[in-house]
Amino acid sequence: MNQEISLSTDDPDSYIAAAFATDDPASIAKALGEVARTRNMSKLAKDVGMNRSALYRALSGDGNPEFATILKVVKALGLKLTPVPAAHCESGTI
Repeated sequence: MNQEISLSTDDPDSYIAAAFATDDPASIAKALGEVARTRNMSKLAKDVGMNRSALYRALSGDGNPEFATILKVVKALGLKLTPVPAAHCESGTI
């Protein structure tokens, strides 16, 4: 699937949300990695409990990060994953 979306440094949260909307794990990991690189990757790696090179690999878009890693990165970026019924997404009520 791997749809192309582009990072806006003005609104990285919307960029990550757009990646999640693709339902493509590689796009999500890549978007998280690109946003992480605009911040302090070394500090993020420490916050996540991984070494920097492993985090780069996991978030490359070619990596296959564990769900726990994704959750830790999302939290370290100051975001939160919240399940929403699919019907809400399709009707545009969120």
